[in-house]
Amino acid sequence: MANIKLWQPVLECSRSSEMGRYLQHVQAAYPEAGVSDYESLYRWSIEQFETFWQDWLSYSGILFSGSADTVLQKKQLPHAGFFPDVHLNFAENLLRHRGTGLAIVGVSESRNDVRWTHDQLHAAVSQVEQSLRRMGIVAGDRVAAYMPNIPETMIAALAVAAIGAVWSSCSPDFGAESVVDRFGQIEPRLLFCVDAYVHKGRTVNCIERVNAITRQLPSLEQVVVLNLVPNHPHDGHGPSGPMVSWDDWIAGTPTSIQYERLPFDHPLCILYSSGTTGIPKCIVHGAGGTLLQHVKELSLHCDLRLGDNITYVTTCGWMMWNWLMSGLFTGSTVTLFDGFPGTPSISRLWDLIDAQGITHFGTSPRFLAASRRRLKPGASHSLATLRVILSTGAPLLPEEFDWVYQDVKTDVQLSSISGGTDIISCFMLGNPLLAVYRGEIQCLGLGMDVIASSPEREPRAGEKGELVCRTPFVSMPVAFWNDPDGEKYHDAYFAVQTGCWSHGDLIENTGSQGSCGGIIVYGRSDATLKPGGVRIGTAEIYRVVESLAEIADSIVVGQPWRGDIRIILYVQLEETAVLDDPLMMEIRERLRTQASPRHVPAIILEVDKIPYTRSGKKVELAVRDLVMGLEPSNREALQNPEALSCFQELS
Repeated sequence: MANIKLWQPVLECSRSSEMGRYLQHVQAAYPEAGVSDYESLYRWSIEQFETFWQDWLSYSGILFSGSADTVLQKKQLPHAGFFPDVHLNFAENLLRHRGTGLAIVGVSESRNDVRWTHDQLHAAVSQVEQSLRRMGIVAGDRVAAYMPNIPETMIAALAVAAIGAVWSSCSPDFGAESVVDRFGQIEPRLLFCVDAYVHKGRTVNCIERVNAITRQLPSLEQVVVLNLVPNHPHDGHGPSGPMVSWDDWIAGTPTSIQYERLPFDHPLCILYSSGTTGIPKCIVHGAGGTLLQHVKELSLHCDLRLGDNITYVTTCGWMMWNWLMSGLFTGSTVTLFDGFPGTPSISRLWDLIDAQGITHFGTSPRFLAASRRRLKPGASHSLATLRVILSTGAPLLPEEFDWVYQDVKTDVQLSSISGGTDIISCFMLGNPLLAVYRGEIQCLGLGMDVIASSPEREPRAGEKGELVCRTPFVSMPVAFWNDPDGEKYHDAYFAVQTGCWSHGDLIENTGSQGSCGGIIVYGRSDATLKPGGVRIGTAEIYRVVESLAEIADSIVVGQPWRGDIRIILYVQLEETAVLDDPLMMEIRERLRTQASPRHVPAIILEVDKIPYTRSGKKVELAVRDLVMGLEPSNREALQNPEALSCFQELS
């Protein structure tokens, strides 16, 4: 792929951006490092990674007690143990701003917009914190939520963090069994939920599912129900005892919050693997590492500042929700969107940007692709406040890059970002000091010693390789739940290459930004296609196929066939398109000329829908299982499990 530059930061960014200011700080504090630009700053941050993390903890303004002199307990993976003598509280840091400035905006299909100033947010968190203490919740207890992306969910999470209890959440569109698969492993004492929510204009009653969940969670002592949809009644009783309303439960006068400063690695939250290949793994993330990493990414890489307004279209079951919450640290407004992005029209989120003055808009490649086919937001909307567009969940196609700069805004920074639930953050992301190149993630994150590794464990400049991180980083999980000897944790990330974190993605560093970046993600390495022994990332095929006007979506799998692998391509067509011989010929010809003859599918089939995980990733492995006559292990883990009915065994 040619390196086509689409955006260049203005010279002023080197002085005015948070990344520019930090670079100047490192130049002054560590003159021997020879830092002159982002590439040299990145190189210093990985070669002297202990110094970098220590310096960033000090520079960031994070509130902590104790000593940061010892950075690592051990200098090797997997159990490095950062800052063993540091104590902090996650909520104390996010609630450090006070006053009448706007902290959180809640925009929901279920009710009218709500707004909370910093003082109002502090008062609301105080009420929940007091109620938790009255119930006897203490540090280490688990508190769960079956809630949408609304301010009360964030308020509850902050109150739980203030005490040092452990937060875990699922979106209310999860089925009861999927929720029990997750919460049943961690045994929460308390469950927050809503009585109902509105999706695509239809009210969805949650009480029946909440009852089914509580019947299977004997650890629960209390269920707190928020009445989200006005005038929607519920019976007030569940099988585990009386449900109490949110308003009754938090009754009390706001006071100062009592923050428990706990060790750096004290558990903050439990996230879950997708559950598409078995029961979800419970991934425990520490308070200190999550905070330090998020503040680095939001402040430096996203240039999120006091007075900005950030939103990310996410549910509470995805790590991007946790990431979004950390935006409060910067003093920016966090806008929470709860609803279907296409209701009442595909313009809904572009309307939101103008209505709320969004500066940082986070979305998915799917939404950008849907908008590209229907809209020209730059012509229909002001978008005057918009500085950064963030996209994650899947590789962003080059055509979406083109569309953003042609039809959205020429002076916006388009930041494709990539990381995962496993690290509750990013390995590679944006940078206000660097150019944006078509189809590429701008750079590797500071302190993240990532390479595209060969089987010989060497970097592969300009070639595809496994995403490997060679040194410890602060946002590694502190553990898996119910994994006392660490065997599951080790097998998940360290079994492939001893002493390195193996993430399971296939990537390439093009070198367009020097050694620090120009990253292309080709998809999950476990879904890599190998016809004739040649490794092909599935994203390489999607880039070509989904550029066709007739193709709404696609998914590709490899099937063992006569001693080799044959490629099966499934396409979801636009409404007026027909999968006839001319269209199939065009698909094959484009793949042959724009990719290679190896990329050409042996079979092309039409399906009604493409299956996705709840975090927006195509479920290639489940489709591959069906093609091979196997039953996918957990259909309930999918966003749209009914889509699997389109696929069947091929022989």
